[in-house]
Amino acid sequence: MKTCTRRQWMAGAAPMLAGCRRRTPVTPSPVFIARAEHYSQDLYDLTRRVLAEHRLPLRGRRVLLKPNLVEFDERTTINTHPLLVHAVMEAVLALGAAEVRIAEGPGHRRNTWELAEAAGYFATVPGFEKRFTDLNVDDVVAVTLERPRSRLRRIYLPRTALDCDLLISLPKMKTHHWVGATLSMKNLFGLVPGAVYGWPKNVLHWAGIAECIADLHGFFCRPGARPQLFALVDGIVGMEGDGPIHGKPKPVGVLVAGADLVAVDAACCRIMRIDPRKIPYLVLEARPGALRPEAIRETGESIRSVETPFELIPQFRSLRLT
Repeated sequence: MKTCTRRQWMAGAAPMLAGCRRRTPVTPSPVFIARAEHYSQDLYDLTRRVLAEHRLPLRGRRVLLKPNLVEFDERTTINTHPLLVHAVMEAVLALGAAEVRIAEGPGHRRNTWELAEAAGYFATVPGFEKRFTDLNVDDVVAVTLERPRSRLRRIYLPRTALDCDLLISLPKMKTHHWVGATLSMKNLFGLVPGAVYGWPKNVLHWAGIAECIADLHGFFCRPGARPQLFALVDGIVGMEGDGPIHGKPKPVGVLVAGADLVAVDAACCRIMRIDPRKIPYLVLEARPGALRPEAIRETGESIRSVETPFELIPQFRSLRLT
């Protein structure tokens, strides 16, 4: 048997070890981070600048705004602020959209209109009742999931969401007591109709929450899919601790936007000082290397300049980004 010296073995192993250390190249996705300290009239110019930064093809298109409407408690902040929703609506119309609708399907409240009124949408958005669709009771279409991660093989989605050209996810930046963080991808849960899946949509919980989030995102991101997705996260005042309902308000003072929802949510996690590589639905949907810091091309402000550690409940303290 031929033997080799330690020096010879090390020389032969060096190229192999170098290959193991080599990271998969990844094309960074642009994520725009803007400072926004208050819910004020400044949001109207700012949101138009954010959308223009991404050069969204809006002219002549039908756009659906999907805020996060969950519950209302005047002592805290749970929902996407209505002033931000109105600012985005005005910006989209100013940039040439043919139609803008607002839609949501809350998982807790059956009376969506009552919730929207309590959250200030009627008072803030002119003609809100003419633009709004309750997705919980909308007409539905059964769609097949090509490579499901959850136990579902098909899912019912509202026709309003499927008939638009661009769907803008407008979530609130919050922690979540089941999945760690709820951002633009988790906000897609509100598309799923309560009339089919019940309140609080427990069928999706039984099928796997993280897996269903990945399935919904994957359906809208399959090749040639319509509508296209875009995200703009309300991080002006988020929620920390026992979110998405019982947590505490967390001023962050940012808006975070982009067309790649995985990159947007990963950037938000890093702002919250949460490790995106430990959020299961992001791991399921991210392409190789997409959750590394260099996979985000920061425009506007940097993540480091706005990072604000969020309080985490005990079972999620291991998510802390170190």
